[in-house]
Amino acid sequence: MGTDSRAAGALLARASTLHLQTGNLLNWGRLRKKCPSTHSEELRDCIQKTLNEWSSQISPDLVREFPDVLECTVSHAVEKINPDEREEMKVSAKLFIVGSNSSSSTRNAIDMACSVLGVAQLDSVIIASPPIEDGVNLSLEHLQPYWEELQNLVQSKKIVAIGTSDLDKTQLEQLYQWAQVKPNSNQVNLASCCVMPPDLTAFAKQFDIQLLTHNDPKELLSEASFQEALQESIPDIRAHEWAPLWLLRYSVIVKSRGVIKSKGYILQAKRKGS
Repeated sequence: MGTDSRAAGALLARASTLHLQTGNLLNWGRLRKKCPSTHSEELRDCIQKTLNEWSSQISPDLVREFPDVLECTVSHAVEKINPDEREEMKVSAKLFIVGSNSSSSTRNAIDMACSVLGVAQLDSVIIASPPIEDGVNLSLEHLQPYWEELQNLVQSKKIVAIGTSDLDKTQLEQLYQWAQVKPNSNQVNLASCCVMPPDLTAFAKQFDIQLLTHNDPKELLSEASFQEALQESIPDIRAHEWAPLWLLRYSVIVKSRGVIKSKGYILQAKRKGS
């Protein structure tokens, strides 16, 4: 993989932005690790395999162009939704803000998901709690810039419904009272609470907010783990210069059968100082 790695390293040394998308993981075949034990392990495996596959297919033309934005994907796994089948599918996403406090990350992520899947609109988007400093409690002020962007996307018909993750009753109530577009769901991590808190359950029932469960770790993708995946896949690179901004995980489900037709990851990373 030496030559492939050198070409990929040269491209990444000149680019300022990396867009990585796995395509439909159900189409990966031989690339798929049989049973990743955690979401973080699955994600890291996906990042490395996508980088390896992309590196092996870099064309000489691309190296001559040195694009500022690199599109890194597993080409055979890319799968857009057939427009004739769109009404039969539910397209859901969960957005993780990793290293950017820019609310424009939200719009970028949703626009890219729509483009990747070939749809005009996502049915449901849940935003994970944005990163905050250790020892600081999540407040409404932390959420507001992202929620405002999500509201704009609902109003421009890019998203049908928006939800939250890991908010307690007080946080959810504050967001609900402030927001123009109300959250229609809130995910609760069952690792941190085996039984739904009664006050949260009562509030959600009163205001018709669906309570869902999830088992994502508090930090699905850290800057360090992204840099390690980058370095392992492309040794000829200064991985410490790169930082992930956001990560989006999507799923496409056949409504009538509840069967997953497609699922994958999209992420954006930036070279620091670019």
